[in-house]
Amino acid sequence: MKAITKYWFLEGFNLFNKLDQLQMMEVSNIIEMDYVDKGKCIDSRHEHKNSVCFLKKGSVKIVDDEIDAVKYIVQRGNVFGELSLFDTEVAYTEVAYALEDCVICYITLEQMEMLMEKHESLKNGLLKVYGLRIQKLERRLRDLLFKDSTTRIEEFVSDFIEEFDESEDPDTKVARNLLSHKDIANLTNTSRQTVSNVLSTMRKEGRIDYDSNFMSIGLV
Repeated sequence: MKAITKYWFLEGFNLFNKLDQLQMMEVSNIIEMDYVDKGKCIDSRHEHKNSVCFLKKGSVKIVDDEIDAVKYIVQRGNVFGELSLFDTEVAYTEVAYALEDCVICYITLEQMEMLMEKHESLKNGLLKVYGLRIQKLERRLRDLLFKDSTTRIEEFVSDFIEEFDESEDPDTKVARNLLSHKDIANLTNTSRQTVSNVLSTMRKEGRIDYDSNFMSIGLV
């Protein structure tokens, strides 16, 4: 794909905001692009191994392959695979799956390290992403220690709808229903049956609504 097209795809990523046009074109010349169908395993392909990926379209779930549990969700405009730059051993246990049809850009670790040496803003940006990942994992640990399973599920669902909201109505928040009950159970350290019970109760009480495609909250 032409560099100018890849340049357009990279626009909108906060990580590149401090690069000028020439620097962005430099990145565009070395970055690769791919289209990934819903449900496909992204990291299983040879060309995506040892790469930092940028998600232009769709959403991805990152799974710990050793225990078959979801670690976190990545939405468009964000980065994944950056862990390989800081902790290669742990990174090899992570596998990414497309929750929707996705468009990704990716750069090999070697090329990314060279870019980080040349552009301090890229290094700082990736360190910030890594730091935020750790903060989220620390929050999950605190929640596990100090909150009951029902509260963890309720707060997770509310936060998920807030983060992935696609509604243009200021009185309603609507997100695509991308996660199975098993995924939510993994992310809240609960059981699939508990997730089903809590979601059913929340719907009966009018706090959320959902079907196989969407989840929503009406704001009072």
